[in-house]
Amino acid sequence: MSLVAIKNISKSYWRDSLEIPVLRNISFDIPEGEFLALMGPSGSGKTTLLNLIAGIDRPTTGSIVIGGTDIGGLGETALAQWRSRIMGFIFQFYNLLPVLTAFENVELPLLLTKLSSKERRDHVEFALKIVGLEERMRHYPKQLSGGQEQRVAIARAIVTDPTILVADEPTGDLDKVSAEEIMKLLDRLNSEFKKTIIMVTHDPRAAERAHLVRHLDKGELS
Repeated sequence: MSLVAIKNISKSYWRDSLEIPVLRNISFDIPEGEFLALMGPSGSGKTTLLNLIAGIDRPTTGSIVIGGTDIGGLGETALAQWRSRIMGFIFQFYNLLPVLTAFENVELPLLLTKLSSKERRDHVEFALKIVGLEERMRHYPKQLSGGQEQRVAIARAIVTDPTILVADEPTGDLDKVSAEEIMKLLDRLNSEFKKTIIMVTHDPRAAERAHLVRHLDKGELS
């Protein structure tokens, strides 16, 4: 069953009167429970496509339907609410706040919900346990290794129990050993917790963990 249906999407940006096409007439489906890797050279449109699927950006033409919702039909407020429920975000450079502990960083998305402080604490502790950092919850980012910071970031991404995880170069800033640990964790989130994962990567070793690899080149998908 398709969770994500992408139909005839194109994306262009404008620089003064010059149109710069980034994606050209892309159509494909992503089944529920898929682990998809998007690969391609720099400038091929991988992150743009990821941002369109995540509802961070909007296509110039075409439609994206996720879980039966045509996200192009949502206003900005409704789209933000939809994103907070459906999407979990994992970035290359972690995007942790240095003045907050691991626990507080993971709790951030829950502060927008109606959960009680005890419910938030239970969710955060469970998420940190999944990523193997329950013993480090009071540590600040500067007290953690890069791999540990990325695991905190993954805990933050999963703490709201999203349907889809979007990961933009999740191993791009890590050494080989840490990168392998992160990919094992994503593999577990997909197989054990049934998260649909859409990952942009340059790393062939990371892509090997995916079930399906699609290639973008000059805005076209193969």
